[in-house]
Amino acid sequence: MKRAVIVGATSGLGLEVARLLLERGWSIGVAGRRVEALEQLRAVAPDRVRVRAIDVTQSDAPDRLHALIDDLGGMDLYFHSSGIGRQNSDLDPSIELSTVRTNGEGFVRMVTAAYRYFRTQGRGHIAAITSVAGTRGMGAAAAYSATKRFQRTYLDALAQLAHREGLRLRITDIRPGFVRTALLNPEVRYPMLMEPAPVARRIVDAVERRRRVATIDRRYRALVLLWRLLPQCVWERMKI
Repeated sequence: MKRAVIVGATSGLGLEVARLLLERGWSIGVAGRRVEALEQLRAVAPDRVRVRAIDVTQSDAPDRLHALIDDLGGMDLYFHSSGIGRQNSDLDPSIELSTVRTNGEGFVRMVTAAYRYFRTQGRGHIAAITSVAGTRGMGAAAAYSATKRFQRTYLDALAQLAHREGLRLRITDIRPGFVRTALLNPEVRYPMLMEPAPVARRIVDAVERRRRVATIDRRYRALVLLWRLLPQCVWERMKI
């Protein structure tokens, strides 16, 4: 039976992905800061769900990850969904720095712990939710778009490192557009807004097919291509 650990499974896409993997026969270890939300998942299939409180910004998070892996009896897939982001045109330092701690420091802390585990095991799969926001720097969400670009580059580096080390380690970079989750401001109208359930299905399909990069969905693939083609002087004048 395939075994996955999902960090950031208390809500949003992480929770939806955990539910789908469970439906598809996986055994899962779920982690996040709010254990009560995770216990609802365990109630669905107590024999195939293990739960652990993990805060990715804390130094003990890797130890807690390894304890969860032990509870699960091993890990074939590490799925990273933990992340925060807010529009912050005022550049409130507390918001910017909190975003960097979670999406930067916390991301590195967890994916490197997973990489080291798979290095010892000799095989595995790391999948992480980044974002199309990592394509260009967005003035309304500077720290968010910058940390998502950082995550994408870090995954590129891990993929190269795995090849260099001869590891049977697959990396999947998942880049969704706007999804109706708690990350978004409910008072803002977002273009091409997607619902979590169908996005989660595309994510799980991409993971099970072991895709290297999955931009969700095709509208956002076209949009990202356009963004990349725009000259810097044009991009800087756009209200994004």
